Amino acid sequence: MAASKAMPPLPGAINVQKAISASELKQRVAVIKRFKELLKAQRDRFQAYLNALDKQKDVIRTGTTDELMQYVELEEKIVTDIFSIQKVIDPLEQMYQAAKKDTAQEGEVASLKDALEGLKAEAVIRSEQNRILLSRRMAELRSEIKNLKSNYPRRKLESSPMPSLIDLKG
Repeated sequence: MAASKAMPPLPGAINVQKAISASELKQRVAVIKRFKELLKAQRDRFQAYLNALDKQKDVIRTGTTDELMQYVELEEKIVTDIFSIQKVIDPLEQMYQAAKKDTAQEGEVASLKDALEGLKAEAVIRSEQNRILLSRRMAELRSEIKNLKSNYPRRKLESSPMPSLIDLKG
């Protein structure tokens, strides 16, 4: 079998193809860098969330309602941030899947994603523990209030005489 002679490509076509490939590679690298930045930001938000849950746990046990409200508001803000970042991460992850075959940064992104999944799981566990702790504390407070009500002497309006005269001059 004889080797067939291929026609030499046109010089202009080679340059255009290389330029497209280089720019596409540059774009893919930029997508991966941005994806890594967002994963790191998400990881930091989850770490802040875990810290807030730890402090909230202590406040549930010993703090005031005002302190607890501050941590609940902080928790809501962090969760909102997490969801906002996730809305950007989802489409970038699809772009990353298409771009990763041309770059060598897959291991770093995979480790970031693994760390993020671990933090998510830990946040779910701690949040559930705080909910249980808060439910118990609320039950204790309800019991204390019920005991206070039952121990508080009640006045019956029927047994007290109705006022008949009012001094307007003072």
